Amino acid sequence: MDHGSLRHHGDVDAEPGLLDFAVNVQGDGPPAWLRDRLVAVLDDLGHYPSAAHDARARSTVAARHGRTPDEVLVLAGSAEGFALLPALRPRLAAVVHPGFTEPEAALREAGVPVVRVLTRADDGHRLHPAEVPPEADLVVVGNPTNPTGVLHPAADVAALAAPGRVVLVDEAFADAIPGEEESLAAQRIPGVLVFRSLTKTWALAGLRAGYALGEPELLARLAAPRPPWPVSTIALEAVIACCEPAAVAQAQEAARRLVLARAEQAAALAAVPGVEVLPGRAPYLLLRVPPGEGERLRAALRAAGIAVRRGDTFPGLGPDHLRVAVRSSELVARLAAALASALDGVGDLRAHRSPLTSVRSAQ
Repeated sequence: MDHGSLRHHGDVDAEPGLLDFAVNVQGDGPPAWLRDRLVAVLDDLGHYPSAAHDARARSTVAARHGRTPDEVLVLAGSAEGFALLPALRPRLAAVVHPGFTEPEAALREAGVPVVRVLTRADDGHRLHPAEVPPEADLVVVGNPTNPTGVLHPAADVAALAAPGRVVLVDEAFADAIPGEEESLAAQRIPGVLVFRSLTKTWALAGLRAGYALGEPELLARLAAPRPPWPVSTIALEAVIACCEPAAVAQAQEAARRLVLARAEQAAALAAVPGVEVLPGRAPYLLLRVPPGEGERLRAALRAAGIAVRRGDTFPGLGPDHLRVAVRSSELVARLAAALASALDGVGDLRAHRSPLTSVRSAQ
């Protein structure tokens, strides 16, 4: 794979005017109550972001996860955290793939040696901690993983920790899992960093707000190269608002609705001859289409006004993988019809299905 493709993200596929299944943001913008909270701090923009505001954000996050404020670092989105990873001075980074590619891109750009640990489709893309090279002193894994949607057992992720090693767990979609099952956010494990994003659930992609959780000394190392005032006043307020108990409860209610919507979408797309839906738990689905059809299908969908996320920029996947966000039943019907139309006449495509990975109607 060309390393330059690591910087390809879903927003590139989601061209203006297309029905967007490529980006995993839920909704077109934040809810009214959250917009009101953000608007309320606009009059403060004549002042630099304050230490008091940052302290309040860290305290709110700490209370949300049963941590202490010094175990919280507020970020300008998880992407800022990934860009800071070279500050940890790893000698060898191991990145679990298929997975979000921005951490590897940031590490390679900084000259850090990177080894890829590939999970396997025939094993359900399960994480095997023993497959990570013991000499890796930085390990990056997503949970749930993007784009496979696999939710790894917390015990397997925690087993990656070792003396002298930092383990970064990207939990960008953890709040979309009911009960935040398998999260390590509330656990104090030496060397383990957890990144959280507010982008997906709260439709704040344009604001850039998130946070890191970990040991104070580790967070200090990560933050060392940051400029003054790295997080805006509005982003600090977003972190506070989205981590208060009422917002957490609202996010969990949305997560429960997403489970049902995902199951319905998986069944609708699996009913299209030639489309295989791989099992997963996240608010997106990984599809596999007949060999050699992926690029043509993406073009056909784009011509029909629909954007999906290409899969071949994720290490371990190929052009016949597509990722689609969970959307409403009406929009899913349009996607399913467009897929069926594009695949019509290709042949008996269900022969390409794998019994290990095909979606079941009960999923």
